[in-house]
Amino acid sequence: MSANVLYDHPGPRARVRNRVLSVVFGVALLGLLWIVYRAFDRTGQWEWAKWQPFVETVDVGGTAVNAWTDYLLPGLLGTLQAAATAMVLALLFGLVFSVGRLSERAWIRVPAGMVVEFFRAVPLLLMIFFLSYGGFWVFGTLIPPFWSVVIGLTLYNGSVLAEAFRAGIRAVPKGQSEAAYSLGLTKSQVMRMILIPQAARSMLPVIVSQLVVVLKDTALGFIVAYPELMLQGSTSYAVFTNAVPTFMVLALIYIVINGLLTLVAHLLERRANRLGVTTPATKAATTAPAAAALGGAGGA
Repeated sequence: MSANVLYDHPGPRARVRNRVLSVVFGVALLGLLWIVYRAFDRTGQWEWAKWQPFVETVDVGGTAVNAWTDYLLPGLLGTLQAAATAMVLALLFGLVFSVGRLSERAWIRVPAGMVVEFFRAVPLLLMIFFLSYGGFWVFGTLIPPFWSVVIGLTLYNGSVLAEAFRAGIRAVPKGQSEAAYSLGLTKSQVMRMILIPQAARSMLPVIVSQLVVVLKDTALGFIVAYPELMLQGSTSYAVFTNAVPTFMVLALIYIVINGLLTLVAHLLERRANRLGVTTPATKAATTAPAAAALGGAGGA
């Protein structure tokens, strides 16, 4: 079925209407931005003294302080370290438990499902707090803030990714695995070579969205005093007394980082689509029906 059947191209009247609505929306957006600008201007948020710490080193109580080198860049490094570690672990967690939930053995499938559902249900903030402050009573030692944040992010986001992977694996046409079995592949080989690569490629937008959530949720590390970007930014505006400029800069940093992450994922998706014809999954999927047909013809 052609896409035009479901989504007709707009006619002349519809195009005019869309242009008018676009202009109205643009004017309304500019008006809103002007209102926000005027509100900040009335409260002195655009004064040079509030933005100076982001441009040059300033003197605070006789000490030379720079917002970037003393606060924001160390906080950004802490955020990236925690996010990168949690992303890798969450992907591994999600992959392992998605396969566990698809197992034919109940003693694997049921516990895997219970783990995933439990960590999806527990609020992330509560999980980080418990890992840091309750870890002493459970493990006999205090868990460092870094690992409290990383483990909490891994358990929660890994559980969400496990469901995403499971849905992606189930969405692969059944004929793909049947064709692979006809070639003599084992179940683990089918999962590793056929199902998981195709599921990962089809679920890439969902995976990227969840990784963006991992990056943003590192801000919850403030509850255990982990020196990430938001905590360092809060310390910065307390020193320079410039809350609104600081949070504007922090928002811009998060937007840039998440935009870069999305761009990288988009490039990987395009590359995977270009090279998809050479993947083991596609080779097996395209070779198996031919092999089966030849075998049937020979047998006949």
